[in-house]
Amino acid sequence: MNPHPHAPAPAATVGEAIHGYKTLRVEPLPEIHAVFYELVHPLTGTRHIHIGRPDRENAFGVVFKTVPRDSTGVAHILEHVVLCGSERFPVRDPFFSMLKRSLSTFMNAFTASDWTMYPFATQNRKDFFNLMDVYLDAAFFPKIEELSFKQEGHRLEIGPDDAGNERLECKGVVYNEMKGAMSSPDQILARSLLKALYPDTTYAHNSGGEPADIPSLTYAQLKAFHRRHYHPSNAYFFTYGDLPLAESLAFIEKTVLRRFEAIDPDTDVLPQPRWDGPRTAAFAYPFGRGEDPAKKHQACVAWLTSDVRDTQHVLCLSLLEQILIGNAGSPLRKALIDSGLGSALCDGSGYDAENRDTHFTVGLKDVARAAADDVERIIFDVIRGLVANGIDPELIESAIHQLEFHRREITNTPYPYGIRLLLAVSSTWIHGGDPLRVLKFDADLAEIRRRMAQGRFFEQQLTHAFLDNPHRLRLTLSPDPDMAEREARREREKLEHLRRELGADAVEQLRRDADALRRLQEADEPLDCLPTLEREDIPPDVEKITEAEADPRRPVSYFEQATSGIAYVAAAADCSGLPEPLIGWVPFFCHAFSRMGTARRNYSEMARRIDAFTGGVGLSANPRTGFGDSGRCLPLVALTSKSLVRNLDPMFDILAELLGESVFSDAGRLKTLLLEYRAGLEAMIVHNGHRLAMSLAARRFSRARALSEDWSGIHQLKDVKRLLEDLSDERLAGLASDLARVGATVWDRSRFQMAVIGERDAVARAGDLVASTLNAIGPGTAESLAGPENGFPGDRLREGWSTESAVNFVAAAFPTVRLEHTDSAALAVMAKLLRSLYLHREIREKGGAYGGFALYNSEDGVFSLASYRDPHIAATLNVFDGAFGFLRAGGFSETDIKEAILQVCSEIDKPDPPGPAARKAFFRRVIGLSDEIRERFKQRLIGLRRREVTAVAERYFGVGLSQCSVAVIGSEEKLREANAKLPEALELYKI
Repeated sequence: MNPHPHAPAPAATVGEAIHGYKTLRVEPLPEIHAVFYELVHPLTGTRHIHIGRPDRENAFGVVFKTVPRDSTGVAHILEHVVLCGSERFPVRDPFFSMLKRSLSTFMNAFTASDWTMYPFATQNRKDFFNLMDVYLDAAFFPKIEELSFKQEGHRLEIGPDDAGNERLECKGVVYNEMKGAMSSPDQILARSLLKALYPDTTYAHNSGGEPADIPSLTYAQLKAFHRRHYHPSNAYFFTYGDLPLAESLAFIEKTVLRRFEAIDPDTDVLPQPRWDGPRTAAFAYPFGRGEDPAKKHQACVAWLTSDVRDTQHVLCLSLLEQILIGNAGSPLRKALIDSGLGSALCDGSGYDAENRDTHFTVGLKDVARAAADDVERIIFDVIRGLVANGIDPELIESAIHQLEFHRREITNTPYPYGIRLLLAVSSTWIHGGDPLRVLKFDADLAEIRRRMAQGRFFEQQLTHAFLDNPHRLRLTLSPDPDMAEREARREREKLEHLRRELGADAVEQLRRDADALRRLQEADEPLDCLPTLEREDIPPDVEKITEAEADPRRPVSYFEQATSGIAYVAAAADCSGLPEPLIGWVPFFCHAFSRMGTARRNYSEMARRIDAFTGGVGLSANPRTGFGDSGRCLPLVALTSKSLVRNLDPMFDILAELLGESVFSDAGRLKTLLLEYRAGLEAMIVHNGHRLAMSLAARRFSRARALSEDWSGIHQLKDVKRLLEDLSDERLAGLASDLARVGATVWDRSRFQMAVIGERDAVARAGDLVASTLNAIGPGTAESLAGPENGFPGDRLREGWSTESAVNFVAAAFPTVRLEHTDSAALAVMAKLLRSLYLHREIREKGGAYGGFALYNSEDGVFSLASYRDPHIAATLNVFDGAFGFLRAGGFSETDIKEAILQVCSEIDKPDPPGPAARKAFFRRVIGLSDEIRERFKQRLIGLRRREVTAVAERYFGVGLSQCSVAVIGSEEKLREANAKLPEALELYKI
C-alpha cells in the first residue's frame, strides 16, 4: 500500500474510445486521492470500472452474475472447477500453481448468493499481467473436465467400512466444505433467513450447496451453467492501482473479448414480491449431546427493505443500523442485551445490502425456546418509543461520524484496499445501480441532512422500514441434539440403498473412475506453460518504517505517516507481573476493558462517547516471544485506538479515562459480557478449527504457545464455560475484584510503551496530549510471572476434542528453531513445499478436505501440519506421517525451491497502509524484532538452494509423526472411529 497525497492525472476522457471500450464517466474521488472510470465494451456489452490511485498494490477482479435455481451448489462447484485447468494453461490446478509462481498479496475466488468473483492483488507489474492471463483463461476458457467435477464437486467411491466390507462413500471438496459450513449455527441461520425471507427468488437457494442436494448436480448442468453465466455480456471487470488503464483494457480485449459477441444471459434477478402480512419460520441446527439445549435457541425479526439500487435509502438504512445497534449504548442493542434473555445479538444481526432487495435483521442468541415473543416485543417497543419520543441527535451525529471515519480510512483488512472497493460496489453494480454513488455518497448524505433539517427524518424512516413494513419474518433457530446423527443416518441409508441398486458394471465403472482420478492427481503436469516470476523479481530489502525523534521524557514513539487525516495510537503493556491466579483473566479483561464503563460514565455512555469521537478503542492479549539473547515470553496487553485528527483531544481524554478510571463492579453488565464472550469463543470453533487444533498441539513447546492456548484457545473456552456453570453473585464479585487487580497490575508506567502515528501536525499536537494518558497509569507493583501449569519443552500429546461438527480439523506440531537461526529460511520454504507438492494433493484433491496446511511459526520455532473441514482423521494423520519421508526423499527441484521462496516473500512483502504499517513497526520494536533480523532472514531466503533445504530436512524431519504432538477437533463419533484405526489412540476430551 503506497498512497500519495494527490490523485493521478486522468487516464481517459468521457466519450474516448480505448481498445474497443467507450469511456462513459470519469469522476474524481478526492477523499481517497483517486479517479473513477466507468467503461463499456459495445461489441460484447461487458462493463469495466477502473479506480486509478497512486498505490503500487494493484488489484483486478472479474465478477459474474450467477443465479442458481436450486441448492445443488452449481455456482460454487463451478468456481472450483474452472480453476482446474484451461485452454492455454491445461494443468490440474493453475490457480494453486500460480500461488507458487507469483508475488501476489491476495489470490482467491468467492461465491456469493448472486455473483461469483475472481480477484487478485499484487505489487509487481509483471506479476499483475501474469495473473490476469491465467485468471481470464480459467474463467472464460476452462476445460471443465468430468474428473475435475468429480474431484471438486461430488463423486461416489467404493471403500471399506470398519468391518472390512465394501461400502459406498460420497466425496468431493465442495461437498465436504459445505458439510462443515452447514454445521455452523451462523451459517444455518443466514441461509435459513434467505430461504424464508426471499422464497420466490434465487436467494431461496443455497448458492454454496446443501450437502443433501449437491449429489444431484450433473456434469451437463455444470457445463450449461458456465455457458450462460461466464460470458462477457454477463461480466463486470474491475482494476485498481497505479498501472495504466489502457494496458489492462488492451490485454482483456486481446485475450478474451475479441472472441465473443453480445448475448442476453438472462441473469436479471427480479425483486421479491412483497408480502401483505408478517410470517414466521423455524429451523434447527446440530447441537452436541450431553449439553443443555434449553437456552441455546436464536430468535430474530427480519424485514425486507430497500432495492439495493436506491443508494440514498441504502445509506439511510446503514445509518439506522449504527443508530439502533452500532454500539453497546445503542437503544435497540442495549434493550435486547439488558433484557437478560440472551447472551448476544443473534448471528447475522444488522443491515445487509448484498442482495437485489436488502434486509435488516435483529434478535438474540442463547435464548429459551419461549423467548421469541419477548424478543419481538422488545424490538417493537424500542422502535415505537424512538418514533414517539424522537432519536437522540447525538446518536445520529455519531452514526454519521462512523460513516465518515470508515470512508476516509485506508485499510487492507481483511482484504487489500482495491479488493475492498470492488466488494463495496459489486452488489449495486451487477443489479444495474450506480457504483459511483456507493463510493461518492456526498449527494445522498447531503439530501439526508436536508431532510433531517425539516424534522423527524429518521423517525419517519423507522416507521416506513419497520413499523409499517408488512414484509417481516420472525425466525427461530433451535438446537437439535439428534440432527447430526439423523443426517448421518440419512446419508448412510441413502448410500446403502444406492449400493444395493448398483449392478456389477456400475461398481466397476466407479472403480475405473476412482483409478482415473487418482492417476490424474498423481500425474506430472506441464507447469512450464504457466507464467512465473524469478528470484531477481524479488526486492531484496524489507519495508522499514522510520520513527520520528523520540520524546526523552516519556515512553512514547512518534511516526510521521500519510494517514489521510487519521491519527493512530498503539500501546503495549508487559503483564508479566501478574500473580498466577490472575493470568487466565487477561483476555476477558481485554474484552471487558472498554465495555464496562468508568467511575464517571456507565458502559452505555462510554460506548456512545467512543463511537462519537473515535474509530474504535481495542485491547487484546498477545503472548509473544522476544528476540535477542533472552528469548523470553512477553505476555503483552496491546492497546489500539484511532480517530480523525479533529478528534485527537477527546480520543486522548477517552484513553485516559479508561486507563485510570475503569470499573468492573456492575455485576449485571459483567455477566452480560461473560455470556457474550463465551458466545464469541464458541462461534470460532467451526470457522477456525484448524488454528485451534494447531494451538492445542503446540502448547507444550514454549511458554508463549502455552499462554496463547490458555488465552485464546479451547482451554480459554473451557475456563469460561466452567465459570458460567455457577455464576453466583459472590463469584461475580470475586471476578470484578480480580479484573480490577489485573488492571492495577497491567497499567504500570515502567512496563508501558506507546506510539502515536499520523501526519506531522497531528503528531506534534499529540505530543502535548499523551501526558494525560500516561498520568492515568499507576506505578504498579511487579511480581514474577509464574509458569503455566503445562511444562515444556513438553511431553508429546495426542488428543481428540469433540464438538458438533460434520467434518474434522486435524493438526500435528513439533519444535524446531526460531527466526534468527540459520535454518529458519529453509524451514519456511519447507512449509510451502509441503503444502504445494504434497498436502494439497493428498489432503484436498485425494482426501476431499477443503484444505491442507503446513506452517512454520518463526517467532516460536514451531512447525505445524493441519487440515481444514476434513472428512478424515486417521487417513490424514497417515498423510502427515508421510510428509516427513516426502521431505527427506528430496523429491523437489530448484524450481520448486524458487517457487516456495516466492510464496514466503509474498507474505513478507505484503504491504500495509501507512498507519497500520507504523503500528506493526512499533510492536516489532517492543518484541525486539529489528529490521536487521528481518532483512538477514530475507536475504538468506532468497539465496537458498536445494542442497541446503535437503540438509535441513534431514535435521528436522527424521523424527516422523510418532514424535509430534497431535490434536484433532471433530465429532465424538468420528474421533472414536479414528481411535479404532490408529496404532496409538487419542485421549478424548469434550469441548
